[in-house]
Amino acid sequence: MALRDNFEEEKRENIRRLGLDHRLLTASRKWLADSSVHRYSYNFTWLGLPIIQFPQDILALQEIVWRIKPDLIIETGIARGGSLVFYASMLELLGGDGQVLGIDIDIREHNRRAIESHPLSKRIKMIQGSSVDEKAAQAARDLAQGKRAVLVALDSNHTHAHVLRELNLYSPLVTKDSYIVVFDTVIEDMPDSFFPDKPWGKGNNPLTAVREFLKSTDRFVIDKEIENKLLITVAPDGYLRCLKR
Repeated sequence: MALRDNFEEEKRENIRRLGLDHRLLTASRKWLADSSVHRYSYNFTWLGLPIIQFPQDILALQEIVWRIKPDLIIETGIARGGSLVFYASMLELLGGDGQVLGIDIDIREHNRRAIESHPLSKRIKMIQGSSVDEKAAQAARDLAQGKRAVLVALDSNHTHAHVLRELNLYSPLVTKDSYIVVFDTVIEDMPDSFFPDKPWGKGNNPLTAVREFLKSTDRFVIDKEIENKLLITVAPDGYLRCLKR
């Protein structure tokens, strides 16, 4: 036990020092921006389906799911389904009857077929509709009723107004010690030229929504240890840990 305690203490100190290494943090942000030019996150799959995430964030989510052991994971923004399958695979390893709920305004037919034909589809439920519509939010609330642990990931429309609305709708479902993970907060740090045809950009993105949301609640705090450990993440200040029910 002492050896494990020493290892955990050493690890925490490593992470603390990483968070203080501003040269390394700057280099990491530059690497992320430079690699994004080549659509780096589009090049990976999870159990056969495109996951469209940075591997570092996938690893962080794996740690969170294994530690929290949620019986419901809600994701807004389905894309090609790899993240849904990732969450389902983690729940399969944990056992039990955990479910994944995916909400997307446009579930394209070929993506739906790929997800529904996957061996882990038994754990996945999908809703087509805007994540900020009351109907979708109510479906999530109904599914969360009576669940022991609920984790939420927001990865749909990245405008300030949309993400803030998602945070207000879905954060009440998150259970103590679990997380609401807000993806693409990194938009605030990226050059304006990255989003010429998008409605989001500097000053109007998930990070600005997170900052406003945190002014109105004492249930959540930013888990800086996660991003300090990762160094490369699309969700800086986006891993929000729930402190209480």
